Order: sequence, then structure tokens, then C-alpha cells
Amino acid sequence: MAIPLIIRSAFMKNTSLGLPGLSAVRAFSSPGGPTPFTTLSVSQPATAVTHVELHRPEKRNAMNKAFCREMVECFTQIAGDPDCRVVVSGAGKVFTAGVDFIDMASEVLQAEEDDMARISWNMRRIIAKYQETFTCPKPVVVACHVITCVLLGVDLITACDICLCTQDAWFQVKEVDIGLAADVGTLQRQPKVIGSRSWLGQRRKMYTDEAKETVYFPDKEALMAGALEMAGEIAGHSPVAVQGTKVNLIYSRHHSGAEGLNYMGTWNMSMLQKDDVMKSAVASMEKKSPKTITFSKL
Repeated sequence: MAIPLIIRSAFMKNTSLGLPGLSAVRAFSSPGGPTPFTTLSVSQPATAVTHVELHRPEKRNAMNKAFCREMVECFTQIAGDPDCRVVVSGAGKVFTAGVDFIDMASEVLQAEEDDMARISWNMRRIIAKYQETFTCPKPVVVACHVITCVLLGVDLITACDICLCTQDAWFQVKEVDIGLAADVGTLQRQPKVIGSRSWLGQRRKMYTDEAKETVYFPDKEALMAGALEMAGEIAGHSPVAVQGTKVNLIYSRHHSGAEGLNYMGTWNMSMLQKDDVMKSAVASMEKKSPKTITFSKL
């Protein structure tokens, strides 16, 4: 998560879910063939906005091995897609029930080697693979509702840049209850997201009204409306400026103020020399919205 966490109740739907005015412009496919993703539903509900929806309704959107693989494939495509500037991530009736234990157990608990060193080395490889699941160079707005985030669900939302929520959403770090420490990003990101480490040790549910900054949307429809409106605002700005902001926010989170400033100076010594700056300055002087500017694709 790069941009400060904002907890809101919001809305996230496309026409396949019955929301008027939004259309699935194109569908992404797995590399090497036309087969669509089996655990994700991908559409473009607005200009430069891609909606990635968790899509395993029969399993309450629990995350399995196919999901982790397809998330990497999907966001690799998004990273290189010049028509996408912002990603909105949501789900169906519930956001996610966390990990699909039955599916994951076959990989995590059944060792292929007898030697402890080799078992451990293979386990590290598996963990690293899952840690790569939630990465994207473009801004990601996640919309959470109802049963929201346990286990991998918390890893997912803390890797996003902006989190919007319905009032009935809740979060829980459950790994300790099943005998392990969270290893896909929650322990590293969550304290920086909410500004406190104490909740991690309690292992209880945290509801949206406990967050430091809370703005509630009453239901999923309002949540998605808010999420897409925010995504549209972000997408209306220079993609160089927006993605550069995310890069520097993440860098500064892990470095001192002086190091962050030095990195920022090095970054902008080239990034300031672009047409986007002049176009934005002219629009500002003419009191026009950035949405009226035609920025080159990135």
C-alpha cells in the first residue's frame, strides 16, 4: 500500500453484476491463448480504468493456487497495458473468505523431498511465489464489503494503494490461529498502513469504524460508485505523475527523509522534462480540469 489508507463503504459492479452505465469493454486472457481467467473477472468500466474482480462465488472468493497464478498473469498484463492507468479491485457477494485451505494444502504441506534443507529451500520458493501475487506499478483502489479479509485477504488489501469499505466490512489476521506467522505481506505492510502494531497481536476482528480515517458507504452499490469515481479522478491525471508518485511513496516508506528527497530529486530531474507538465500548467491557468487534457499513453 503506497497512498495512505482510506476506509470507506463503497460500490463496485459492472454490467455483469447489474450496474447500469458500465460496460465490460475487453477481457484479459491468460498468456499463450484465448482462455479467460477462471478465478478473476476483468473489464474496463471507464476510460483508463480496469476492474479486476475476484470471481469464485461458489467458494466465497477463497484464494486458491489458480488465483495466485492468475493474479500475477493479470497484473503483469495490466502493468504493460497503456490503456490502463488505474485498477479497481472488488468481488461479488462477499470480498473474500481468505485461503482455500483444501487447495493450498497439497502444495504447502506435502513435501517432495526427504532432506530438511531441500524441503526448506522449496518452501521458501513457494512463499516467495505467493509474495509476488500482489504487486502492481499502477494505482490500485480496492473495494471491500461484508466478510472481507482474513489470511490472504489482508495481504491483498494492504498491498493496494487505497482501500474503500462498506460499513459491515471486517478484517482479521488469522494465521496465528492455524499455527503460522503471516508471510505474504501483512506483517510488513499493515502497521504502516494503520499506524499501529497492536492490532496484529490481538488476532480479533477489526471493523471499519476502528480505522483512524473512516468514511462509510452504506452498501456495496455506494461503495462501487465511490471506488469508480475515485479511480476516474486518478486516471484523469498524467500517468507519469501518478505512477511516479506511487514509486516515490513506496521508496520513502522504507528510507529516511533525506534519502527520499535525494531519490525524488533524481527521479524528477528527468520526469519534469515532459509535455505533461506544460499541459497541466496551462490547464490549471485556464481553470480546466485535468480530465480535459489528452495525455500520451505510458
